[in-house]
Amino acid sequence: MTEWNLDNLKKKYFKLQEKYTLPIFEEINRDFQIEKVSEYETDFILKEARECMTNKFLNYLRFIESLINPSNGPMFMLAIIKSLGAKEKEKLTELYKKIAKIDVDLIELDIEYSEEKEAEAIKKYYVMWQEMKKEFLWI
Repeated sequence: MTEWNLDNLKKKYFKLQEKYTLPIFEEINRDFQIEKVSEYETDFILKEARECMTNKFLNYLRFIESLINPSNGPMFMLAIIKSLGAKEKEKLTELYKKIAKIDVDLIELDIEYSEEKEAEAIKKYYVMWQEMKKEFLWI
């Protein structure tokens, strides 16, 4: 039995990358740390990679939510909220809606596995993240 590791993950991802025109491993790994998938053996590489991606989105969703609706948020959030202008708050609300849509889309992906749908989601979410990064940096 061969040991499951990062090199094996990269080889298997490369085959899937060619099949579905996925983002380059190093680029998607830089943003979403999909190398975590190499810690255990799996037949569902794309699903696991997509879950790494969605975990990041959901962390940002919770962060934005605490800025938009700080009812029980940590104290340091109040200082951040006070420094936000109307444009920043509007941009955060737009980002929140985009990420919330991803959260809803996940239901279908989680209920019925499809390698093709996972690949499409990875491509879509990668492009979305490249745009969102710029927006987060602007805020």
